[in-house]
Amino acid sequence: MSGGREVIVVDGRGQILGRLASIVAKKLLEGKRVVVVNVQDVVVSGDPVMVVQSYKRTILGVRSHYSHRLRPKRPRSPIRLFKATVRGMLPKHNRRGREALKRLRAYIGVPKEYEGAEKVRFKEADASRLSRGYVTLGRIARELGWRGEVEA
Repeated sequence: MSGGREVIVVDGRGQILGRLASIVAKKLLEGKRVVVVNVQDVVVSGDPVMVVQSYKRTILGVRSHYSHRLRPKRPRSPIRLFKATVRGMLPKHNRRGREALKRLRAYIGVPKEYEGAEKVRFKEADASRLSRGYVTLGRIARELGWRGEVEA
């Protein structure tokens, strides 16, 4: 499964999106494989209404200049939103960055193969540091029109 590389299983529950994504991007560039579970519970800091409006404006408000019927596909699931955030922190236009992104796996809930694995949490990305409100990626995804299931 690991291919001889170190696999880091990260529990995303209660972790701040930007901080977690930057740490994950660094680990990927070091050559490690990273698996993020419970990605629907990763939090985005800020007023929940404003955060959701911002995502709607930037993701759903962008249109193609080619045709009013053909629009670019935008991420709506929590997994794709998380991967897009990590991708933005990698040098995606060269081989090193593309290969690093291939080493990332994200899951909603915890798959059976990772249930017994030791899960890492990053203290510097913990949402308990926040003094204001926040919203989870699962809720943002729902507001964007994602119709997937969230495992309990």
